Amino acid sequence: MSGTACANSAYTMSGGLRPNGSRTSDHHQKQKQSCCFQMPLHYPRYKKSDYEIMPEWKLDCLLTQYGLPISGDVSQKRKFAMGAFLWPSQLE
Repeated sequence: MSGTACANSAYTMSGGLRPNGSRTSDHHQKQKQSCCFQMPLHYPRYKKSDYEIMPEWKLDCLLTQYGLPISGDVSQKRKFAMGAFLWPSQLE
């Protein structure tokens, strides 16, 4: 798995082989290697009060981890994160 950021070994086996031994085409393999986003296993467990004091760098990391946009100022990022990760009953 050297030279690639993907964690899925099916995309990074050398010689165009999948773990089951079947061959992949070079084009198909290169296309799959460019994909590196994997949904995290756990949903964030932050409270509204946590988001309100969370530093911008931590918001950026959290949003990036879930493949969400990180544009705007820190207040916009906080609002977006709260809207994305908090249940409606937690917003009150």
